[in-house]
Amino acid sequence: MNSKYALTGGPGAGKTTLLNSLAARGYRVVPESARQIIQTRLSQSLPPRSEPTIFANEILRKDIAQYRRYDTENGEPMFYDRGVLDALYMLDVVSALSRTSIANYVREFEYNRQVFLLPPWEEIYCTDSERDQTFEEAVAVFEGMKRWYTLWGYQAVEVPRVDVARRCEFILDTVHQAFGRLQR
Repeated sequence: MNSKYALTGGPGAGKTTLLNSLAARGYRVVPESARQIIQTRLSQSLPPRSEPTIFANEILRKDIAQYRRYDTENGEPMFYDRGVLDALYMLDVVSALSRTSIANYVREFEYNRQVFLLPPWEEIYCTDSERDQTFEEAVAVFEGMKRWYTLWGYQAVEVPRVDVARRCEFILDTVHQAFGRLQR
């Protein structure tokens, strides 16, 4: 059973807050590459993002490095703030990779087939120095991620729009149910 779980969706849906809460409960989490890249660029007085293909390739390289860095052989779940497939989606949108190349990456960098998808939530959505997309753009990214992960054989499990504690419980219950089914 693959214990690498991707959390994805549009910007501003609460992924980072949710992952911080999972980390506070003792679970291993992997931060979002794009946010790290944007923070570095801003600290160097550069625009938040470089040209889309360059930016997506940089995210892909960082996501691959993070995927390889973290071992899950002990079977404990690890939660990723986005993942390799998100970067591949960005590259597909700008037609920077062939579907054959994308398929090879998808096979090599697999996550658990249940991907947690956080839906757009206007009540909590806000912009900041690292998130400058409109809410409408966030909705479009959410819809794109839902289609994208499904295209590659993942089951998109939509996380309900509830408080962070209940979101954590939803995710942990889903993960534990999947492991329980395997043990029977």
